[in-house]
Amino acid sequence: MGTRGGLLRWASGIMVGLGTGHLLLLAAMDRETVIGWAERGLWAAVPLMDGGDGAGESLANQLTFWAGPGSFAVPLILLGCLTWHLAGRGVAVPAGIGWGLAAWCLTGGVLLVPSPYFAGAVAGVLVVLASRRGTGRQRPESGGAARPDP
Repeated sequence: MGTRGGLLRWASGIMVGLGTGHLLLLAAMDRETVIGWAERGLWAAVPLMDGGDGAGESLANQLTFWAGPGSFAVPLILLGCLTWHLAGRGVAVPAGIGWGLAAWCLTGGVLLVPSPYFAGAVAGVLVVLASRRGTGRQRPESGGAARPDP
């Protein structure tokens, strides 16, 4: 695995670490609400519409959902796993994914200080760098033949 794969592996490790850490921190900090979901049988444990009674409890329940399983954490873990898989196959992740991740994490980091969002921006930059360091990329020429970039 070349430099590109190493950069992508670091990026994926950061993504998986951030997403997993977010979920674990939520579970530790709001353990009672998460346990309540299990006690209610999970199905509709977080109602979309509030019935009007116990608004404080309902709001806390919804906040826990949106801060946990409904947050960025699960998609970030999945993106990290996909990036790891592609790195192992020598496939570059498109630079646009890195730019989008970096922009999103920089915005989140500026809005929520202090936060580990900036580590996500590092992962995005690593994806961009890895996409630029590809070797042996094929480029079509006139006549349909492809040859490696110089």
